[in-house]
Amino acid sequence: MHENANIRHDWTVKEVQALFDLPFNDLLFKAHTVHRQNFDPNEVQVSTLLSIKTGACPEDCKYCPQSAHYSTGLEKERLMEVERVVEKAKQAKATGSTRFCMGAAWKHPHERDMPYVVDMVRQVKELGLETCMTLGMLDQDKADRLADAGLDYYNHNLDTSPEYYDKIITTRSFQDRLDTLQHVRNSGMKICSGGILGMGETANDRIGLLRQLANMPVQPESVPINMLVKVKGTPLENAEDLDHLDFIRTIAVARIMMPASHVRLSAGRESMSDEMQAMTFFAGANSIFYGECLLTTPNPETHRDLLLFKRLGINMEQRIEENDATQEAVIRGQIQKQQDDAHFYEA
Repeated sequence: MHENANIRHDWTVKEVQALFDLPFNDLLFKAHTVHRQNFDPNEVQVSTLLSIKTGACPEDCKYCPQSAHYSTGLEKERLMEVERVVEKAKQAKATGSTRFCMGAAWKHPHERDMPYVVDMVRQVKELGLETCMTLGMLDQDKADRLADAGLDYYNHNLDTSPEYYDKIITTRSFQDRLDTLQHVRNSGMKICSGGILGMGETANDRIGLLRQLANMPVQPESVPINMLVKVKGTPLENAEDLDHLDFIRTIAVARIMMPASHVRLSAGRESMSDEMQAMTFFAGANSIFYGECLLTTPNPETHRDLLLFKRLGINMEQRIEENDATQEAVIRGQIQKQQDDAHFYEA
């Protein structure tokens, strides 16, 4: 990635609107040009996400099956044992992931859980993986302790624009989210923060979300753009389908506004065709979550991602100390194993 990216923190609504208003091909060309100036256009960073504590969250986020406010049939689980988390991390590394993200359904981490969480970070880090966690709100002390343990990234999404936020969540404020991100930044960790499209927000709300992210004093190193996964039992289960071209436009505008950030395809990829994903990569997406489950919603099976990468000539971004030949052998072996598996099927 080039260090001399032209990063701005003074985007106006009018400027962002002008980007969204560009003819589709012009927007994609502009976004791809920015992408090519700052990243290898045929490289995608791969992360695996594991739910280390599922369900019974006191927050009322209207999109989330883990909220205790809604009946979605999701089983509540206790915090996962450290050994199980480390085993999952080893599996993720074996299939090519370079970052291992651990998510807990909490409003904020309790003091009693901090020693276990810190131990998870240390042990996963020792495997040679980048580490990321999403545990809800953090105060400065907890952020510092996670940073001291070696946590590389902290994920805390803004979700939507400041104006639309209280239509989606009432149990914490937009400012609460900004405060947590400031604590993360103060501790020296990198920020992973983005939002969700398809929650009934307007085009102006998408502009507001991207402006809020891009105009931070330091832009997030990772920007997940999620497409709502409609879960039965949540208030958004009948939300109107998002226009896929609007989703791709948002990826492209995010790339232009945050030229040095990894823009990640996160939730919602299962419903995206290979062609749509290919177009988002062209528009500037260069990070994905893979594995068969994204916290509690389905994600494309690993083999599908690997095969798509192969068809597109896309390589996984190398962040772990492993020579190319070894990594290539692992990926090829994984593809072959999935294809040979008796349980393998095309959905």
